[in-house]
Amino acid sequence: MKILFVASEAAPLAKVGGLADVAGSLPVALNSLGHDVRILLPQYATLNTRRFPLMTEIKDFKVPVQGRDVLVNLNRTNLNGVPVYTLENPQYFGGKEIYGSFELERFFFFSRAVFEILPKLTWQPEIVHCHDWMTSLLILWLKKTGYPVSTVFTIHNLAYQGFVDANYLQNHNLKAYWEQFPPDVPRPPSTLMSQAILWADLVTTVSETYAREITTPEFGVGLDPLLRYRASSGKLVGIINGLDYEYWNPQTDPVLPVNFDSEGMEKRVLNKVALQKVAGLPVNKDIPLIGMVQRMDEQKGIDIAAQSIESILRETGAQFVILGKGQEYYENMLRQAGVRFPAQVSVFVAFEEAMAHLIYSGCDMFLMPSRFEPCGLGQMIAMRYGALPIVRHTGGLVDTVPEFSPDLSKGSGFVFHDYTPAALIKAVEKACEAFKDQKAWKQAMQRVGRLDFSWRSSAKKYEDAYRQMLKK
Repeated sequence: MKILFVASEAAPLAKVGGLADVAGSLPVALNSLGHDVRILLPQYATLNTRRFPLMTEIKDFKVPVQGRDVLVNLNRTNLNGVPVYTLENPQYFGGKEIYGSFELERFFFFSRAVFEILPKLTWQPEIVHCHDWMTSLLILWLKKTGYPVSTVFTIHNLAYQGFVDANYLQNHNLKAYWEQFPPDVPRPPSTLMSQAILWADLVTTVSETYAREITTPEFGVGLDPLLRYRASSGKLVGIINGLDYEYWNPQTDPVLPVNFDSEGMEKRVLNKVALQKVAGLPVNKDIPLIGMVQRMDEQKGIDIAAQSIESILRETGAQFVILGKGQEYYENMLRQAGVRFPAQVSVFVAFEEAMAHLIYSGCDMFLMPSRFEPCGLGQMIAMRYGALPIVRHTGGLVDTVPEFSPDLSKGSGFVFHDYTPAALIKAVEKACEAFKDQKAWKQAMQRVGRLDFSWRSSAKKYEDAYRQMLKK
C-alpha cells in the first residue's frame, strides 16, 4: 500500500508529545512490512538540517489563502528509510514553537497547502492518514472534492479539537460544511476535529478502551454522539500505540549508568543508586522508590497524586522522584512536598530527556494515576525498563497493564479504579507491601520486561485496518 502520513509533528524531526512518536515510528514500522510510506509535516525553524539534510522537491508553489497567494517550498529528507516531505513557509512555520501561537491560522494554512500540493507530487498515495485536529480540514477538502484517495483520521487526544466560532467559519469559507451532519446526530461543537471524524473513511484512536470510552458523555467531550454514529458502522477502531524499541532499549541506552536486559534485572539496582544520588535522596536499595514522568495537570492525575503524597510518605516510607512541567499550582504543591520531606521527595520541574531515562531505569514503581489516558507511553517504557507500574483503570492503561495477582505471577501492574486520593493511596501501599517479597518482585520484573510493546505488532493491526477499509 502507498500511504502518506500528514501530521503536525514527527519524532525526531519535530516533537512535543506522543503524537510525534506515532507519526515518526509507525511509518517506519509499516515500511518494514513492505509498504510504501511517506510523511508530510511543517518545516519548523527547529528542524536539525545537519542531521536531516533537505533537498527541494517543489519551489515557490502558490497556495491560495483567503484571497491571496502564499508561497511555499516542498522539501524532502529521510527518516530511517522513509521519505519525509517538509512544507516550508517562514511566515507560518518560521518560529521555534510548534504550538501556542496562531494555531488555527497556521494549521488551516498547513492543511490547505497539503491539499493544493498533493496533486503535484509525482508519487500518489492510496491512503492519506491524518493526525489530530491540526490536519482535520485536509480530510474535509479531500472528501468534498472527490480526490481519489482513502482517508484515515487518528484521534490522539479528544480534549484538543481545534475549537472555532461562527466568524472563523465565515472568514474561511467553511460555514456550509458545518450544516451537513446526519439528521440523527445532534449538532456537535464547532471544532475542526468534528469534520475529520465525520468525513474520514476510517477513524482510529490510540487504544481499544479509549475508542469505547469516547463514545460516552463522560469522555466524549461533546463529540460522543458523532463518535457513536461512526462506531455503529464499524468506522471507529482503537489500536494501541507502540514503542520505538531501538530508542527505548535498556541494553543500549547511552544515558544509563548501567545497561541491562530482562534477564539481568539485578543490575538495575546500580541505576537506582545513581538516581537516588542525582535526586539528593538517601541511598538505600531497600526503600521503595516511586518515579513519575509526566505533565503536571489534571489529565495526568497530578491533582490526586499531590493530595496523596504526604499520606503515602508517612505510611510507606517510600521515596518519590518526580519530573515534569505544567500548571504552576501543582508544580508548587510538589515543590513544597520536597521541602517538607527532603529525604523522601525530589521534584524536577523540567522536561529533561536524560533524567526521564534515569527515572525509568532506576525507580522500582512508576506511577500514572491518570484521569483519562488515550494510550500512554510512560507505562510501557517503565515496564521495558523493569519498573512495575501503578496505574488507574482507564484508556490505554487498561489495555497495557492488567492487574497483578496477589503473588505477582500474573498481570503486569497495580491498578486502582476510583479517581480518588484514597484509591491511589491504597494501590501504592499494596505495591510497597509487595516490594518486601524481593524474590516475587524480581520475577515479576523479568516477566514484565519481556512483554512486547514494539511498533511491529501495532503496525500489523493498522495494516489490517487499512485493508478492510480499502475493501469497503
